[in-house]
Amino acid sequence: MKVRYRAAAGLAVLAMAVAACGGGASESKKPSAEQSQQAQQQMAETPAISINPVPYEQVKDGGTLTLAVGQWPSQWNGNHVDGNQADTADMLDVFMPQLMMADAEANFTPNKDYVTDVKNEMVDGKQVVTYTLNDKAVWSDGTPITWKDLEAAWKINNGKDKKYKPASTDGWDKIESVKKGDTDKVAVITFAKPYLEWQGMFNRATSHLFPASHMLDPEKYEKDYLQKIPVTSGPFKVEKLDEGTKTLTLVRDDKWWGNKPKLDKVIFRTIETPAAEVNAFANGELDEVAIQAGNPADLKRAKEVPGADVRKSLSPNWRHITVNNQSEFLKDKNVRHAVAYAINREVITQSDLKDMDWPIQTLGNHVFMNNHKAYVDNSGDIGKYNLDKAKQLLDAAGWKQEGEYRKKDGKEFDLTFVIPAGVPTAKTEGELTQAMLKEAGIKIEIRPVPDDKFFTDYIIKGDFDLVPFSWIGTPLPLGGLPQIYKTGSESNFPKSNDPELDKAIEAVGNETDQTKANELANAADKMIWDLVHTIPLYQRPEIKVVKKTIANYGARGYAYIDWTSVGFTG
Repeated sequence: MKVRYRAAAGLAVLAMAVAACGGGASESKKPSAEQSQQAQQQMAETPAISINPVPYEQVKDGGTLTLAVGQWPSQWNGNHVDGNQADTADMLDVFMPQLMMADAEANFTPNKDYVTDVKNEMVDGKQVVTYTLNDKAVWSDGTPITWKDLEAAWKINNGKDKKYKPASTDGWDKIESVKKGDTDKVAVITFAKPYLEWQGMFNRATSHLFPASHMLDPEKYEKDYLQKIPVTSGPFKVEKLDEGTKTLTLVRDDKWWGNKPKLDKVIFRTIETPAAEVNAFANGELDEVAIQAGNPADLKRAKEVPGADVRKSLSPNWRHITVNNQSEFLKDKNVRHAVAYAINREVITQSDLKDMDWPIQTLGNHVFMNNHKAYVDNSGDIGKYNLDKAKQLLDAAGWKQEGEYRKKDGKEFDLTFVIPAGVPTAKTEGELTQAMLKEAGIKIEIRPVPDDKFFTDYIIKGDFDLVPFSWIGTPLPLGGLPQIYKTGSESNFPKSNDPELDKAIEAVGNETDQTKANELANAADKMIWDLVHTIPLYQRPEIKVVKKTIANYGARGYAYIDWTSVGFTG
């Protein structure tokens, strides 16, 4: 589905001071059996969710919650590939509809504020999902939310009209029709082919629901939510969207029909450097700070702030290096194999996760996280550091060592490693990769770019050879396969083209048995490893340091946040 995984640059990341010197790659050893066992124990002990749950009635009425985002979006249309960012989704959660909500165990239930009933059944041999919308549910302009809004979501995301730019067509392309039921408040969705992960539609797993009146016209689809938010529908509404300070201020919507939100106001401030975010938290300017990989100093500092509470959970998020399959130097799969062999994933993982009180384990799967029941380490030989094999493959491909670096037909093997300028962890990852690939005779140029242009101007446009970032997952992992790896998908950033992999991905999508679908997904994952589309590093920590008095908010894992119950206990 479109946003099975949301692209996130990990902008609130502070790197450790790791020296990326020549020889460092080959000196690293695999973790010992004792270290591996310790990591597995840590994984087992890490909670699925940590949000300080407090009953709605016991949460204090009133107050302002101030949070930080690392990337300020220009496109607020979550259906659009340019709006497919984690920070954007986190903000949309507060004021746009989600028809289904996930809990910590990845179970979905109807969101009663928007949906009073959902039925999933087989009718005449076809899967039919019927949504009965809440009679009170309206858009902020007074227009009722109806079946037409769901129909619009299908039309803009199914891939048939190339005027739209969905991040993924998965699921939407299986729908045969969206029709009106007994009333305008009943949407009947008929699938041409069964779809296992239908619960992820019309929520942050794909995109929040948007009004049909602003989506169906391709020009409105592009422009109506560009640097503005004209229509909302949630417990909060927009008081001010300030492009100058990159700040979004939300206040209670007095027309909201559900539980009265406990908070008076929610403010999102853009803070592009990790150090500045931690400073703001320490100074009392923020109520929460996200502590990400490579950041032990900030974790220590944030923990020492009076009244701070560390909340962490296992989540479906992972760090990786994306490899441009259409790059001048990387079109040859054997050369990509050489690059993969020359990158020591253990070194980067240990660098990023050391002293983070987090399991130091590499990730061996592009679909399932280490703690998922369907997880299998599919990395095989290609996931193991092997400098000699890298050199052999490069020699065979005609890239001969001449001095420090390799050349072919007089051209030096020179790759760009694009990073967001404000993310020290990405810089460290680049420096480590630079040192490793130099040992193989490959030159790496680290190219810092503006944080707010990192995705739109570089990743999405394919202007990179190698690029590190994080995929932010959902409770439904299979939809990430067509979104990220299928030929032609807007989110297939390496622009890979493998007909056999496409068939394998399609087989996953057509399977109606969950166990079999998981098996097929693991088979497809082996093909993705061989393609060297993406080099997984590790399951990404979800660590939030939050004021102790904040209730029902923090490290959410697989769960979605109920923003009416978020508030303070004192």
